[in-house]
Amino acid sequence: MKLQAILTAARIGVALLATTALTAPVFAAEVPAGTKLATDQVFKYRVLDNIRALDPQLAEDVDTAYVVSQLFEGLYNEDALGNPVPGAAESYDVNADNTVYTFHLRDAKWSNGDPVTAGDFVYGWQRAVDPATASTYAYYLGLVNVVNSDDIVAGKLPVTDLGVKAIDDKTLEVTLKASTPWFVKTLAHSTLFAAPKATIDKFGADWTKPENIVGNGSYILAENSPGERVVLKRNPNYWDDAKTVINEVQFLTINDENQGLTRWRAGEVDQTDVPAGQYPALKAELPGETYSVPQFCTYYFSVNMTATAPDALKSKQVRQALNLAIDRDVIVNNVLQGGQTPAYSFTNPHTAGFEMPTIPAASMSQADRDAKAKELMTAAGYGPDHPLALAYIYNTSEAHKKIATVVGQMWKEKLGVDLSLQDMEFAILSDMRHEQNYQLARNAWCGDYNEASTFLSLHDSKSEQNDSGWANADVDKLLADAKVSANPNEQYKKVEEIAAEEVPIMPVYFYAKVFMQKSNVKGWPFNNVEQIWYAKDLYKVE
Repeated sequence: MKLQAILTAARIGVALLATTALTAPVFAAEVPAGTKLATDQVFKYRVLDNIRALDPQLAEDVDTAYVVSQLFEGLYNEDALGNPVPGAAESYDVNADNTVYTFHLRDAKWSNGDPVTAGDFVYGWQRAVDPATASTYAYYLGLVNVVNSDDIVAGKLPVTDLGVKAIDDKTLEVTLKASTPWFVKTLAHSTLFAAPKATIDKFGADWTKPENIVGNGSYILAENSPGERVVLKRNPNYWDDAKTVINEVQFLTINDENQGLTRWRAGEVDQTDVPAGQYPALKAELPGETYSVPQFCTYYFSVNMTATAPDALKSKQVRQALNLAIDRDVIVNNVLQGGQTPAYSFTNPHTAGFEMPTIPAASMSQADRDAKAKELMTAAGYGPDHPLALAYIYNTSEAHKKIATVVGQMWKEKLGVDLSLQDMEFAILSDMRHEQNYQLARNAWCGDYNEASTFLSLHDSKSEQNDSGWANADVDKLLADAKVSANPNEQYKKVEEIAAEEVPIMPVYFYAKVFMQKSNVKGWPFNNVEQIWYAKDLYKVE
């Protein structure tokens, strides 16, 4: 009930934004009167893998996006409930049909003291869609309906034709190709951040090194030691620095969840993930520091759907059989035990306004799923006399290993499938998925904004994030129609139904963020399902 109330409030808020300029108070580190602050205002956050590109137009994974969101700031941020709040812009106006947004920028500075201008946003957005940048998020501007985005990405138009322009240094106008009342909700994503042209021109690919980087966020980059840590210090030129409390942020790469927990207990990190299966015991032991909250992400297996896939995976019957034989209840209740929920479709159930279609597998018993899976596998020609062998890749993590092992056992026992497992660094996994150089791969997607297209757009054959390489003309048309539809849920439902039938991905579970956090850390946005957080909003007490 509480979560539904939050989502309802968010939807009402967006409806208001569509017709009025937003001048609400900015969410920052609101420290209650009388609070005794700790002397040591350093926030240490554990990450699983190496932090990758700190370029806002090239950032791709969640942990890197967390770092980038401290170094840079978009027109709007998110508050503790996930609602848009002013960032580099103080307010905006929008026309009657939600196709022209005019943003009014505040007096803000880059970390080198230069003013942040509307032209910096124009440059950043043009850079994102420029084929020369090779951003895996180039599709994002087209996804949120910015005029001419798709044609620019395809090389049909110059970047100067993008539907964004600087009216003057403090006024930015964005033109959309269809009514998009939820557009402001998309602005907290790094793809739509401003970029410092002079710095990029001067240093090229080296512009994000600590000695060169210039940002407009609340922190500046002090150290970047790949595979070890990224250290940020407060940016004295940030427009709201006076309300910032955390002086330093450390992102510490710890590849093992159990080691992360050990270091958390030792006080070496302030927040770390709970290892798979340990949440119940830790919650009982440390109820005030152990958390499980809904998170706007879906865990799934990607299936290679290209010509390079093995013949078995080109069979819809085989894909359906493998998908049905995964017992999601065992994974969430016995392996993870952290509040995750089984997934039979892609779009996260916490998506505002989304109406989930009926997916047949979701209403079947596992016994019925298993029986159907065996029937399908036999019909596809596989069995004891013709066993199937497949390979699965995943990034190094004890939780990912446990899930892969359990699914491999399920497939072996039920369908006679031999699944070989290979773990690797996340960067390598990401590259192999993008290149479709795999058979089956561990994958996950966290929504970039709270609307169903943030998930379903990955099924578009033209999406840089379509790791399966699935191409379905009906899906492409449905997604294109959804962009201009008054009720896109009709298209979204059909896309989910087609995906459930064709199985380019095998959804496994919907995330919960399950973590340990020191009790002296305050300001964490527990009720933001996207789990977007800003260190400027946090503080530590004695």
